[in-house]
Amino acid sequence: MNPDTGQQHPIGLYLKIWGLLFVLSTMSYLVDYFHFHGYLRWTLIIVFMLLKAGLIVSVFMHMAWERLSLVYAILVPPLCLLVLVWLMAAEAGHTFLTRMTFFH
Repeated sequence: MNPDTGQQHPIGLYLKIWGLLFVLSTMSYLVDYFHFHGYLRWTLIIVFMLLKAGLIVSVFMHMAWERLSLVYAILVPPLCLLVLVWLMAAEAGHTFLTRMTFFH
């Protein structure tokens, strides 16, 4: 392979992923169209969102073909931030419960 040219992926792969993203977006829209409520609604929305984000990151940002160390360098910090946000949300619930118990 000539070092001046980059790695080329077949256009069919990108078209298939684009079609799959279209289908997932349609399914996400149908969650609101069929008036799902409660945890089912939010679970479906988050699942479709994560599937679309994963496809975009892996194929269009070429993470599927990168070295594992680069993938870890890009994906681990946001995952750590999500864990910290989850811990802060749990602590906020405890703090709110304590304030309601002693100050209300």
